[in-house]
Parts: sequence; C-alpha cells; structure tokens
Amino acid sequence: MNKITTILKEDMLFETELGNHRVLIDVPPSMGGQDRGPTPPEFFVASLGSCVAALVANYCNSANLDTTGLSVDVTFDKVEDPSRLANVKVMIDLPNAEVNGRKKAILRVAERCPVHETICSMEGVQISLNGDTP
Repeated sequence: MNKITTILKEDMLFETELGNHRVLIDVPPSMGGQDRGPTPPEFFVASLGSCVAALVANYCNSANLDTTGLSVDVTFDKVEDPSRLANVKVMIDLPNAEVNGRKKAILRVAERCPVHETICSMEGVQISLNGDTP
C-alpha cells in the first residue's frame, strides 16, 4: 500500500512527504495560516487538474496533437454544513491542437484520470487515531 505522510512543522504549516518529494501546505488565515503554501483543498483540486492534464497530454502526444499551450483550469466553491468542495468544474484548453473528431476521445481520457475516477466512485474514507482500527 502507498503512503503519504504529513507532519506539523510550525504555526499551522505542514510538510507532506510524497515519495522523494516534500510539499509545504498551509491553512487559511482563519486557522492561523500565513499563505506559505497551498491549502489542503487547493492541493486536492490541484491533484485533479494535474492528473487530467497529464492524461490529456499523454493522449495528445500519442495522437500527434499539438499540446503547446495546454492548460487545465479547475474551478470550485467551498461550502459549509458539511464543509466540502462543490461545483467542481474542469476545463481543458488545447489552443493549438486540431481536435476535430477527437473531442469525445479527449474527454473520455480526461474522465479516466485516477483522481477523477476516485472522486466519482468513493464510498468513504476510514479515519483512525493512534493506529486504532476504525
């Protein structure tokens, strides 16, 4: 099983270890954050956008479609009660590709991104404290 570890560094600043990489994650100012890194929801949304971008770029490269200028925007709202992200929208821009008859294929590839598939099929997350089994 894969594992990603997050530790509290100081003053509500967290460092997340992902394999050989480290990322700083901060919290909103209302929780004591100081804008030293993305917030956890931003990091989550970034994983969706980057996953879609990577799969679309890979498909376009194999289909000889121009990926110059490829970008993926993900918009979302943060809502309360319960606190969550809503109205998530992923917009892919391939400004230099002649997509013509490949639009549906590109969208299918994007929808098969593991992050998107996980969000759509997720039944729940188990949370435990100090190694206790939930």
